[in-house]
Amino acid sequence: MTNHLTPLSEAIERLHAAWSGAHDATDLTRAQLIDANDALGAVRRLTDALQTEIAAGIASESRTSLGPDSLAKQQGFRNATQMIATTTGISTAEASRQVRVGEATAPRTDLVGDRLPAKYPAVQSALWAGALGASTSGLIIALLDKVRFKVTPEHLAAAEEQLVEKASGLSVDDVRKLLARAEAWLDPEGVAPREDEIRSQRSVTMFERDGAFHLNGVFDIEAAAPLRAAINGYVSAQFAARKDAIDPDAPDADHRTVPQLQADALTTLCAHVIGCDNDAPALAGATVIVRVDLSDLTDGTGYGTIDGSDTAVSIGAVRRMAASGGVIPCVLGSDSEPLDWGRKRRFFTSAQRLALAERDGGCAMCGLPPEMTRAHHIRWWQRDAGPTDLDNGVLLCETCHHRIHDNGWDIRIDGTGASAAVWLIPPPSVDPSRTPRRGGLARYSLAA
Repeated sequence: MTNHLTPLSEAIERLHAAWSGAHDATDLTRAQLIDANDALGAVRRLTDALQTEIAAGIASESRTSLGPDSLAKQQGFRNATQMIATTTGISTAEASRQVRVGEATAPRTDLVGDRLPAKYPAVQSALWAGALGASTSGLIIALLDKVRFKVTPEHLAAAEEQLVEKASGLSVDDVRKLLARAEAWLDPEGVAPREDEIRSQRSVTMFERDGAFHLNGVFDIEAAAPLRAAINGYVSAQFAARKDAIDPDAPDADHRTVPQLQADALTTLCAHVIGCDNDAPALAGATVIVRVDLSDLTDGTGYGTIDGSDTAVSIGAVRRMAASGGVIPCVLGSDSEPLDWGRKRRFFTSAQRLALAERDGGCAMCGLPPEMTRAHHIRWWQRDAGPTDLDNGVLLCETCHHRIHDNGWDIRIDGTGASAAVWLIPPPSVDPSRTPRRGGLARYSLAA
């Protein structure tokens, strides 16, 4: 236990150093705020790790077989999760998750008492080192448990290593994206059954309350793809119009929020369908793009992905969507148009944008879907005489494009084509060592 407390003590020392000379957070400089935030993050992850160990120990000492000698019952609680939730001020669901994480990462013993490694040793190491928090560890463990008996032990161990490596430094939201793709990669045969289950739950409810009309919908990913593309395309078109406005600060200027624009997109599209006057609203080239490996499409195995969605779709869904209007099937592994134009073209072609979307998955920096991005030259067309080639292109939303140029970020592309790696290099003011950060779709993809 002392060894596990050492990293926590070091993190607390870093927090003391960051807080040095300050009465409260309002007295901290920007550099101190960053250092304190990093130290607090480490403290939280490490205390989470210790709490999962304690939770697993309490659960073990409160197992049903102990009867009245159960630790939880002796303390006046029904079970271990109620005891942990009450004494730490968390929900019973959170307490239950802590127990599961603790049990999956605790050392084990065999029937003769010899020590065995943890059920998930890579998660254990990252958790105890403070590289992963309990929430992230719990998500990874839940996925590994779900597919444990569907893959070989070697495949499962390799997946665990990759998931731990990629999840380190990601937010919980980004880890969910990673795991959505990882589940399809680990269990491709389970994609279609999951689709059928979600499809059976699809619904739209409509009602009026307090003078407003409420619309709630649940859709499967296949059915939602054109809806998402159309709404995002409308929003992109409105932002483009706002950018080109003569006076963006005028009283009648467009100041709608993104949720308001999305609501207006739905009403505009429905009004157009009802009127059917062929005066289609501007959708900024909204298109549904479905991506699939050629071998999977030919054999009817594996799965595909839809640009802008984190959830994989079955080959059956890919084939159905490929037969629909407004859907572009992007089959990987086959010959296509030339993707490098050198200095012959200034603007990236549609084929190049498709390839960049395959590599970047949308904005290479923040992850917005492809239809809300533009293809930009890394080495500028005029200033640097940069070519219009894939290894000199990157998809960025408008905000991240300005952040890259205004704040001194650099972009590096390792490799060639759609499988290349995108690296975002922060300026010295953000990271004095300028450690590259993974960008693009590779953040959420596992290697074969």
